[in-house]
Amino acid sequence: MTTDNDAQNAAALRNDMATAVAATCAEWGFPLPVRVEAALRTAPRHLFAPEVSLEAAYAVEPVEVKRDEHGVLISTMSSPDIQAMQLVQADIQPGMRVLEVGSGGYFASLLAELVGPTGHVTTMDIDPEVTNRAGNYLIAAGYPGVQVVTGDAEHGWKANAPYDRIMITVGAWDVPPAWRDQLADGGRIVLPLRMKGISRSLALQRTNDHLAALSAGICGFVPMQGASRHDEHLWLLNGEKVGLRFDDGNLSDPTKLDGVLAGEPTADWSGVTVARSEPLGDLPLWLATTLPGFCNLTVAASGDEEPGIAVEPGGRWFPYATVEDDSFAYLSVRPAGKSHVELGAHGYGPRGGEVAQAIVEQVHIWNRDHRGRPGPEFSVWPNGHPTEMPPTTLVIPKQHTHVAISWPEA
Repeated sequence: MTTDNDAQNAAALRNDMATAVAATCAEWGFPLPVRVEAALRTAPRHLFAPEVSLEAAYAVEPVEVKRDEHGVLISTMSSPDIQAMQLVQADIQPGMRVLEVGSGGYFASLLAELVGPTGHVTTMDIDPEVTNRAGNYLIAAGYPGVQVVTGDAEHGWKANAPYDRIMITVGAWDVPPAWRDQLADGGRIVLPLRMKGISRSLALQRTNDHLAALSAGICGFVPMQGASRHDEHLWLLNGEKVGLRFDDGNLSDPTKLDGVLAGEPTADWSGVTVARSEPLGDLPLWLATTLPGFCNLTVAASGDEEPGIAVEPGGRWFPYATVEDDSFAYLSVRPAGKSHVELGAHGYGPRGGEVAQAIVEQVHIWNRDHRGRPGPEFSVWPNGHPTEMPPTTLVIPKQHTHVAISWPEA
């Protein structure tokens, strides 16, 4: 039973959340339009997360929805700041037709607020448990007009197409043809696209022959299930503790790295410093673009347990690495005064020092040419379509498309 005090507390927390989200999105370069902020102050987020407290429902954090039989998180209600950023990217107007992929209910309620009574929202998910939950919560929250459907997003939802906006709220590795086919002329797809293991929320505008990104934001989402699922390739280096994850399977002979952690690491330092609180921004994406063996480093450690890799006193490692034949290195930092750290790399293997130096060289180029400047441009092209790209472009082949990442000239 909901009391007047509960409703008042929810409204106060909702307003506090909206204020915090507006400040965060402005810092990210995605200032909230009045209509988006009004939707955040209206839609009752707590009704879509009854398992948690009011405070947790309105915290600027994701809310866990479901784990699989192995305990892996497969469904969440995304953090409201990420949801707001995607809404800014989408620029949804009254009367639009919108498809959401990855139904939790709350995001669909925000979409319903934005399209208004003359628009239409379809929200879909592959998991009937998730869609049943979302449908019930949408009705309880006062959004019965949202259509909830169960299906594999690889095929979209043709019955209600064409859509002015397609909103993907789970991590996508590719852009299936159905999404482009079901998009209206001039329509827009907003999705968290994974490229070399790094995700960006892209607002893709439909053009004659490809999709061009109008904006890009840093994000993280649980991966998509069904036919669009794409698992990374994991190679363990030290039992279950240390592993390398390759998003595109670009490790030709992983057995060459067997026993590589048994040797002493080699460190190389760049002289480039960043404030301890300063985000790395596009540095990881730059490394992914320029280092052919780029991958993600995973380390299982808890409490006082040693991570199994080298860390400088007072420093730390980052989950960004690169492999060259029988050696690998990863990005790391060491203290540089009270408020700053210096970027560098640790390398393992016969040529670990060379690989670490390769990372440091790219840190120098990023610092000189791209730090604090406009990031790259993204475009998505159908496979088989000829493209001419400048030399500063990385083209990543996918199942249905190839993704181009073009950095501005220095």
